[in-house]
Amino acid sequence: MQGRTRTRSNVRRKSKGQIDYTLLVIVAFMLAFGLIMVYSASSYNATLQTGNSLYYLTKQAVSAGVGIVAMFIVIKIGYKFLKKVAWPLYFIAIGLCAYVLFFGRTINNSSRWIYIGPVSFQPSEVAKVALIILLAYVISKNPARMRNAKDLIITAVITIGPLFVLVAINNLSTAIIILLIGGIMLFISSPKIWPFVAVAIIGAVGALAFALTAGYRAARIRAWIDPEHNEAYQTMQALYAIGSGGLFGKGLGESVQKQGFVPEAQNDMVFSIICEELGLFGAICVIAMFVVLVWRLILIAIHAKDMFGSFLVIGIAAHISLQVILNIAVVTNTIPNTGVTLPFISYGGTSLAILLVEIGIALSVSKGVDVDEE
Repeated sequence: MQGRTRTRSNVRRKSKGQIDYTLLVIVAFMLAFGLIMVYSASSYNATLQTGNSLYYLTKQAVSAGVGIVAMFIVIKIGYKFLKKVAWPLYFIAIGLCAYVLFFGRTINNSSRWIYIGPVSFQPSEVAKVALIILLAYVISKNPARMRNAKDLIITAVITIGPLFVLVAINNLSTAIIILLIGGIMLFISSPKIWPFVAVAIIGAVGALAFALTAGYRAARIRAWIDPEHNEAYQTMQALYAIGSGGLFGKGLGESVQKQGFVPEAQNDMVFSIICEELGLFGAICVIAMFVVLVWRLILIAIHAKDMFGSFLVIGIAAHISLQVILNIAVVTNTIPNTGVTLPFISYGGTSLAILLVEIGIALSVSKGVDVDEE
């Protein structure tokens, strides 16, 4: 590429201007696998609740279709266009997150959804991609500022602070993910260490205090410490599912725990159903696919043609890896239950569509970049 010659003629390189098809294939496989697992995990409850075993699968497939179309539109337009809309998109996300607090649809005592006719979406998912785009723009526009601790803190307060506060009111787990995504992007952009250590300590203390102020959050911590307590019913059933799967599982579609024992099994706890039906082997394969996907994103970020593209992909890699780690940690009771979805696999239309948009951004950055160069 650009005057270099290959030392191994048997290794193929993609032509200039092509997207990273390896990443596209990985995402396509995980998307298909996710649809299969949504159907497997939800068909029983969907039949009882709606009389249609395909209810959740159909809704997820529609969201996947919308996300795929959006992904290719982003690839066609190109990621550099996002520089022009970074601030407007950020303010739109702020407005949506504020709107949902007062006018959002309340489900399970939380106002997280906005309904427009038959269509619903979660503004907090829009906030994630809006923050990634804005921080990539701010960092790339003046990278020297990130070397100054004062400017670094000001940048964090202005960009991450408003979204974190608005989302944390009703959805602390998503707010923490937003905070961590922004923190990772700023950490990579700056040689300063002490501001991040200070913020981590203050944030941990603040998050604990905030969690204990709400009864249901305190209950989740008690359930984590003592999973046999009644408040940990969902977690215990998920652990039963994981333990009963053995090495190779009971077989696809043969889960017992999804039959009313694990509440909303197609959502946050879908990994437990994967373990039960496909066993430890299947779980390891899923984790391995995520590792390959994130590694591919890291390679694209390393070889990106400009800093803006690089930090876009860094933010996307951080988003996906954080959600995978947190979801699996919750399902295995390593951390308290936080309600985080498993990317591309858990049921959730807004999350899936936004993730596919992010993949479209990463694929746009990958155009003309050889991530396999030596």
